[in-house]
Amino acid sequence: MKIDSNTRSVQLDPREAQFYANPYPYYDSIRASVPVFKWEQYGHWCFARHDDVNALLRDRRFGRQILHVAGREELGLAEPAAHLKAFTDHEQHSLLELEPPVHTRLRGLINRAFLARHIERLRPIITSLSNRLIDGFEASGEVDLLTAYATPIPVIVICELLGAPPEMADQFLKWSHDHVSMYMAKRDRAIEDQAVKSVLEFSAYMRGLIAEKRLHPQDDLLSQLAVANAEGQKLSEDELVTTAILILNAGHEATVHSIGNGVKAILERGLSGPITPTLIEEVLRFDAPLHMFTRYALEDLEFSGVKLKKGETVGLMLGAANHDPARFENPSHFNPIREPNPHVSFGAGIHFCVGAPLARLEMLIAFETLFARLPKLKLAGIPQYKDVYHFHGLEELLVQF
Repeated sequence: MKIDSNTRSVQLDPREAQFYANPYPYYDSIRASVPVFKWEQYGHWCFARHDDVNALLRDRRFGRQILHVAGREELGLAEPAAHLKAFTDHEQHSLLELEPPVHTRLRGLINRAFLARHIERLRPIITSLSNRLIDGFEASGEVDLLTAYATPIPVIVICELLGAPPEMADQFLKWSHDHVSMYMAKRDRAIEDQAVKSVLEFSAYMRGLIAEKRLHPQDDLLSQLAVANAEGQKLSEDELVTTAILILNAGHEATVHSIGNGVKAILERGLSGPITPTLIEEVLRFDAPLHMFTRYALEDLEFSGVKLKKGETVGLMLGAANHDPARFENPSHFNPIREPNPHVSFGAGIHFCVGAPLARLEMLIAFETLFARLPKLKLAGIPQYKDVYHFHGLEELLVQF
């Protein structure tokens, strides 16, 4: 890593193994020298302080999309590559990529399904699933917990919520992994082509499932959204398909990493206290599953001493913000009773993660069940992190019990 304090620039390869394995010392050095910096490998300004990241997440002068306020010619943006058209057409309907009023309409349609009181109804399903998965590997004495436990819980629960067949879970995972690979530093033409193929296949499957839900609606989210569409609540077919896929993608990827990273942190420290909501929040802060989220400047403006032009991208360093000593006492220490804990792992503002109540419940039950059932649980090797920045998660989590 090279830091130039004069130009406020940083040279740092996000695919450098030492960095993605443990980015926090790098964040500390950057924050101490240039907390607002131009990350040369990305070509845009990034913000590493908690106060800046928290403010940017809420600042309506920044947004997830830009073409609703300016054309490509005005911004000097090239047309998307032709081979990515199917992917970009799909993403333009994603809740993650939209701003009001379209974002407000779409979020309003799905928000009710993710309210805490509705999510609580999934508790017995998550508990039963967690126990069933442990039943499947308990006799072996050793397992990759990421594959056998952390991965299936979120995707099967999302299938239950949506009303998608759980036997499709493995295929959903394959499509989803291909999809989110477009947002990682590790990306090339082969990854792009596979992502486009998977988006087309995923979309085709969802259109068929939605057609079935219209004919035979049930008590699930996909049926509710399909009926809402039929009743003219301004949800287009493309929006419905993209929203269903987004719920599956976002509903498992980050939670898998959060469970894996959290179990690793607990086992490395030999913690044996109770599993509490406070501990879950510390897991989310200490080793967050997503480390950078981007925004566009929607107008010419100045923020934290940086003059930004309309259409410029900025990087919000969630992982760095969660380790800011100005906001968290001794941030490199895992403190299971840390309160308050204003981490930004779920974002903030209008794009605050709609699935946060579900993720918290899944993590709480998964941890409670795991440590109650396997009290002698310990690491069977040194866990290695994936080359998947901006995401932050493990390759595998080998444990013995």
